Amino acid sequence: MYYLLHIEFVHELVSEQVPLTQTRTIIVASVMSVLFIFTFRSVFSGSEVGEQKIRGPLGMFLYLFNQGVEKVTGGYAAVLRRIATRRLMTMVVTGFFGYGILLVNNVLPTGFVPLEDQGIIYGIIQTPPGSTLEYTNSKSHELAVICKGLDEVVSVSSLAGYEVLTEGRGSNAGTCIINLKPWADRKLTSKQIIEELEEKGTAISNVKLEFFEPPAVPGFGAAGGFSLNLLDKTNSGDYEQLGKVTDEFMKALSKRKELKGLFTFFATDYPQYEIVIDNDVAMQKGVSIADAMNNLSIVVGSTWEQGFIRFGQFFKVYVQSAPEFRRFPEDLENIFVKNDDGEMVPYSAFMMLKKKQGLNEINRYNLYTTAAIQGAPASGYSTGQAIEAIQEVAAETLPRGFGIDWQGLSYDEAKKGNTATYVFIIVVMFVYLVLVGQYESFLLPLAVIISLPVGLFGSFLMLKIMGLANDVYAQFGLVMLVGLLGKNAILIMEFAVQRREEGLSLKDAAIEGGKLRFRPILMTSFAFIAGLIPLVRATGPGAIGNRTIGTTAVGGMLVGTVIGVFVIPGLYYLFGKMADGKKLLGEETSQPLSERLEHDGHGAHGVDRASDSHDADNVSQ
Repeated sequence: MYYLLHIEFVHELVSEQVPLTQTRTIIVASVMSVLFIFTFRSVFSGSEVGEQKIRGPLGMFLYLFNQGVEKVTGGYAAVLRRIATRRLMTMVVTGFFGYGILLVNNVLPTGFVPLEDQGIIYGIIQTPPGSTLEYTNSKSHELAVICKGLDEVVSVSSLAGYEVLTEGRGSNAGTCIINLKPWADRKLTSKQIIEELEEKGTAISNVKLEFFEPPAVPGFGAAGGFSLNLLDKTNSGDYEQLGKVTDEFMKALSKRKELKGLFTFFATDYPQYEIVIDNDVAMQKGVSIADAMNNLSIVVGSTWEQGFIRFGQFFKVYVQSAPEFRRFPEDLENIFVKNDDGEMVPYSAFMMLKKKQGLNEINRYNLYTTAAIQGAPASGYSTGQAIEAIQEVAAETLPRGFGIDWQGLSYDEAKKGNTATYVFIIVVMFVYLVLVGQYESFLLPLAVIISLPVGLFGSFLMLKIMGLANDVYAQFGLVMLVGLLGKNAILIMEFAVQRREEGLSLKDAAIEGGKLRFRPILMTSFAFIAGLIPLVRATGPGAIGNRTIGTTAVGGMLVGTVIGVFVIPGLYYLFGKMADGKKLLGEETSQPLSERLEHDGHGAHGVDRASDSHDADNVSQ
């Protein structure tokens, strides 16, 4: 066994549950070896041929275990005799759990797809408007130095002039892509690393830093958290008004405890030069405005004209004025354009520069001028709570003609509505209709359906205790739970119906069904719960999704099994009393069709033989 645990596959498989050290390996090998001896040596169970029947340690344990289970089963049956016929109490208990679901669901955070640790963090840098690219790049390097000082960081890539969240472009925008070590090589999660970077990032002056993780679903947005757009639906083109509304909206959002990391690249105070052209003077000098602007964009900016191949490589040719001739506004006096007569005319003769402040770039969303905003839910809050908080702030602060819309996963989460509720209702209805066909009754299957809130309450309560959200993974777990809890109820119902058909009273049938299936239900349910414990304790990539599914199933199965075994027999008695003696079909019978046809055939032949015998007697007389 010791050598088996050192095999790579076995070692990795066991280490996922319990990290194996040398000491733990020896302990596990010793314990498993003792258990194998008890299993393979039949003498320890007193079953050797010719040997005296004695109980070894394992046999004694199993004997005591069976005795304990029998006593518990007897106590369970005694309790059922007292409560199975109390129909009002049964309905009150199920109603209590149904009301409990509503209470817990009101305080349970909602979400969509949880943000997992993907081993990468985006550091967004925003320097004051008008900052040079060199200044922003230096701040990016300062952040990179801080990031590399953490043991959990493996590499940092910095980029100046662009930020990935809102796709902002400008000399005051920058991005640092922080790559983390694999989960097995670090102790901190990405969220903990972000908190540490936020604390250490305060040492960088005159810069705004925000940290985000990649989106939960690749392709849905640029980063995790929430993405929204503040829309100017007035179509007035008043960018200053949009800037004021954006600032007020951001201030109101920053006061909400559910939100953090609020970021927008939209600002109306970027220093700019406005080119003012005197059209009359330009016409007098024979200058075409189109040619003048095209020439200016080439001289100050650049253009790709041609390329050539040399030394086996392709080289691009860009046309642009040398930097020393386009460095200052005064250089405009030394820049010329040809007029219609081929003469060189200075731009200063018909053009002037005017200092002003304005937008760095203009973005639109659904044809409306927009300010893109990115953020994340604060620690202890879900994306659903963050979206709800933003909607409340928008309703309170935004003036008429302004609104918000969503992007990425936030769009799907905000627009999802009650889809999950509809899916769950369809699942329950499907189970109900199947049971209607099985029991040929519209009432008896209600005992299975109404027992489900007991387990669902356990799921919601466990999610709340574990600090998880009611997201897509939780809803998957709830759909799975309907089948698991329904299976327990069907086991009890099936045996109770059989005992009822054998002539027992409804009360005795309910008690007998619960008693016969008590041990199998507990064994299968607790074995299932034990198998889900690794999911509840999951760490590493996909941990939140695994924990959510595991917690949903464990909470539902635990409460649904412990409480359900007492409630289900009472529900069978309740609806059995209502359905007793009633048939779904007019000529309903509990016999299979093949037995009915065979029985009818024998009956018909018997009648024919009796008729022939009677006719023969009449002839002889």
